[in-house]
Amino acid sequence: MGTHIESNELLEMSYAEELAARGVSRRKFLKFCTAITAAMGLPAGMVAKVAETIANPQRPPVIWLHFQECTGCTESLLRATHPTVESLVLDVISLDYSETLSTAAGHQVEEALHASVEKNAGKFILVVEGSIPTAENGIYCKIGGRTAMEIMADIGPKAGAVVAIGSCASWGGVQSSGPNPTGAQGIHEVFTDKPVINLPGCPASPYNLLSTVLYYLTLGKLPQLDSKNRPLFAYGKLIHENCERRPHFDAGRFAQQFGDAGHRQGWCLYKLGCKGPETYANCPSILYGDVGSGAWPVGTGHPCFGCSEEGVGFTKAIHEQANVFTVRPPSLYPEVEPTQGKGLGVGAAAVVGAAAGIAIGASVATAKKTKEADQSSSTES
Repeated sequence: MGTHIESNELLEMSYAEELAARGVSRRKFLKFCTAITAAMGLPAGMVAKVAETIANPQRPPVIWLHFQECTGCTESLLRATHPTVESLVLDVISLDYSETLSTAAGHQVEEALHASVEKNAGKFILVVEGSIPTAENGIYCKIGGRTAMEIMADIGPKAGAVVAIGSCASWGGVQSSGPNPTGAQGIHEVFTDKPVINLPGCPASPYNLLSTVLYYLTLGKLPQLDSKNRPLFAYGKLIHENCERRPHFDAGRFAQQFGDAGHRQGWCLYKLGCKGPETYANCPSILYGDVGSGAWPVGTGHPCFGCSEEGVGFTKAIHEQANVFTVRPPSLYPEVEPTQGKGLGVGAAAVVGAAAGIAIGASVATAKKTKEADQSSSTES
């Protein structure tokens, strides 16, 4: 036990010195480890274990394949700040192959890919960005003379873990929208040799990827997944539950159209087509790029379009109202700020009308009963 602790301390000291040389203090490093541990839903006691995993000089080999996509997920990774992409590639993982980030090209990069696959068989993490076209034997996506289907069938079985990053890789994304001429499908629909972790989003959050990789390396197993093979720590809650505009939804304050008073005041965007009530993701919790709320659609005043939810993003019309999985709002709310001195508002008129109807009905019923009583009295006389 004592030797183990001393070994870890020496390892941590060595890594701390390296971080210091890069301008990162020990405190910032531990703060980052704490945040990542919390993001993964692990107890606070796991912070030291996560830190040890990151500081391990044996960096896990990662192979990053690109298929049918726009490279948006890689672009998102390039803009991550905790850690920055150079720290991620040089300190945390060993990125052995990436068509976007590799310095080599052509035959050289292909040789590097196959050398890493053979050397690290059963150990490397395979990250796949983009869908796999299946129409006409996959001819719509070829790399190095091979189709995406062939590449996945060759490399996938040799990986220790497979991660589909982005909505395209998770379930087909925009390419799979009707009429889907290329027969685009998600990785798990084509590759069934082993479980595929789905990290949907357009683009996917780089922090969800980092957290998933660290979870696997720290605990030696995949994180708990939902029915769509998404990590629960990132996709276990509806966007609606943690949305910054949720209080307005509960109070019945909705923007009715872009640019109206409610929209300018930051009211709920449900009636403009926000898909947050039926989309699972942690967007409002972690945001993007460390630039605040303005880094995600709802924060900029545009409805969430459900990019991380199969059957919602790239399927439903952008401004079509969502299916609310919690409490559905009524079709008519009283006005939040009814106009004073200029007649009744819509909601107030409805209430007064209902009250008037009840009063009239009661008057008629009373008059009828009085008439019947009078007639009965006359008959008895």
